[in-house]
Amino acid sequence: MAIGRIQRYCAYQERCHSEVRSKLLEIGMRGNELEEVISMLIQDGFLNEERFARVYARSKFRQVQWGRVKIEQALKQKRVSDYCIRKGMEEIDNGEYHALLQTTVEKKWATLKGTAYVKRNKTAEYLIRRGFESVLVWDTLKGMG
Repeated sequence: MAIGRIQRYCAYQERCHSEVRSKLLEIGMRGNELEEVISMLIQDGFLNEERFARVYARSKFRQVQWGRVKIEQALKQKRVSDYCIRKGMEEIDNGEYHALLQTTVEKKWATLKGTAYVKRNKTAEYLIRRGFESVLVWDTLKGMG
């Protein structure tokens, strides 16, 4: 009963180990039984942390338009291993990343009022909150004004 339920949970969308562990604890599994279920899910292909990291990074970049910093922090918060985080970050193409940054700068800039100095600072704050590296943000903003 619980096995089928957790398999459906994993099949519905990619999950990381910590999400599945929390769900199993919520169901009432503990100790060795919990570890055996996680092991079985990995063996059967329902649970794969590298695959999760790749899908997560790709979707957060393309759909939510987060920067690398924010994606990395979110994966760390989900307790994904450094190796899997590196693999996930490979899914973000440099050309697409810079194009998204440029487009986002232009969109944000167009919505703001005030002097170039104020617009530059507000745009930078916005992009850094979205997870883009501050060095890249400021380099991109140099040409604006």
